[in-house]
Amino acid sequence: MAQFVYTMHRVGKVVPPKRHILKNISLSFFPGAKIGVLGLNGAGKSTLLRIMAGIDKDIEGEARPQPDIKIGYLPQEPQLNPEHTVRESIEEAVSEVVNALKRLDEVYALYADPDADFDKLAAEQGRLEEIIQAHDGHNLNVQLERAADALRLPDWDAKIANLSGGERRRVALCRLLLEKPDMLLLDEPTKPPGCRIRGVAGTLPARLRRHRGGDYSRPLLPR
Repeated sequence: MAQFVYTMHRVGKVVPPKRHILKNISLSFFPGAKIGVLGLNGAGKSTLLRIMAGIDKDIEGEARPQPDIKIGYLPQEPQLNPEHTVRESIEEAVSEVVNALKRLDEVYALYADPDADFDKLAAEQGRLEEIIQAHDGHNLNVQLERAADALRLPDWDAKIANLSGGERRRVALCRLLLEKPDMLLLDEPTKPPGCRIRGVAGTLPARLRRHRGGDYSRPLLPR
């Protein structure tokens, strides 16, 4: 029997001076659920997603994800390092593989040293190759190029500081998808002016079919 991937029981959120943003919210959903949260501005939609993402823990009631589930959350204003390029920002999502590839090249170079500990190098090489193979790391550049093309990212060398709000959100969404979360929470991914993700949204349903989670974004709900 399928297990709920997320459960809320009588969740409430109160802010000074005793204002109830959320009150007695209860919900549960199974793997594969697609949930849209609709409401007026200020109704608590973003607060609900922040609670589900585990960011806001100061709540009444109980909010509980399935054990060991990986939750990915895209806020309305993603925080990216303004000094990074688009490529550097995206690579943060696959840093384990990027670092493994870099270190593997260093290990290969160390084999040229006649005084090297070859047994130690071979053991490290094996560990690194396991990481790379588990993530199809030898095709990492192809994966990143496809992701960038699907979400129409700016040039790899473009600085985050110089991007529009919509471009930053596309970068953040691409990075989030590459992290392969089990559950996706998207807070109005189509909202910012200049964000062409609505046109790109054709790539999202296929992604969403492989994830469990919710968003509140009216243009995506009919899909």
